[in-house]
Amino acid sequence: MIRIYTDEIINAVCLHMADRRGVQPSDVEVQLAWDEEYGFTAEVWVNGRSQYIIEANLLEAIEQYMYRQYNRRVFRTNIKLDVDEEEMWADIED
Repeated sequence: MIRIYTDEIINAVCLHMADRRGVQPSDVEVQLAWDEEYGFTAEVWVNGRSQYIIEANLLEAIEQYMYRQYNRRVFRTNIKLDVDEEEMWADIED
């Protein structure tokens, strides 16, 4: 199992959204969140415009990040997001 933490999840979302929007990853800002009603979400800013993404989008970003950065093919069903008072992480089964 691999565990990635908040910073890498943010990097994954930045890279994913940059690809989708045709901008540089440095042009993307991400704020991760969790609440009981909506689960895992993120607010993403690209060129000053805000967008909310849901857990499925986060999992897709992590899936692509694992392939690009670690050369590991993982599937969303193998990724479990979790959070405590201080940090968010993703556990990824091999």
